[in-house]
Amino acid sequence: MTPSDKDINDICQGHRKDLMGADLTGLDLCGANLAQSNLKGASLNGSLLKQADLRANLRGADLMGADLASADLRNADLRGAVLLEANTENASFAGAFLAGAILSNLDLTGVDLRGADLRGANLSGCLLARADLGNANLAGADLSRADLEEANLSGAILRGVNLSQANLLCACVDNANLDGSNLDGACLIGTPLNV
Repeated sequence: MTPSDKDINDICQGHRKDLMGADLTGLDLCGANLAQSNLKGASLNGSLLKQADLRANLRGADLMGADLASADLRNADLRGAVLLEANTENASFAGAFLAGAILSNLDLTGVDLRGADLRGANLSGCLLARADLGNANLAGADLSRADLEEANLSGAILRGVNLSQANLLCACVDNANLDGSNLDGACLIGTPLNV
């Protein structure tokens, strides 16, 4: 069922908080106030969410191809969410729960992921150059072929992470826990490891 113009206006104004499983595919929700909304399992495939406040329950949501430029996803619950082909330019994911999320091949250049929970997330092939992953939990995540050039991984938990073929050129890994990580073929030039 396609939402009416009134429904869309109510959603954007934050008047509708329970949107669990809603089909919001392709909608223009730029600047929407969705803070504390329940969007668990919702389809936001291809939706425009620029500058939206998405500090919400997005667990298992489909955000494939969504435009999340400058969106606020701090502390959002994105466990198991699909973000393939999403635009995340200048978005903030600080403190977000992204365990098991599918983010492979995303351009996350310079994105704020400080303190995020990325346990078991698929970040293979992601562009994470200059991204801030300080104190993030990446235990068991797949970062194979990821570009982490000049990324901040200080204090991050990288236990059991697949970093094979990853580019860690000049990345900061101070106080990071790399126990059991796969670094086969990874570029570590300018990245001092204390393992």
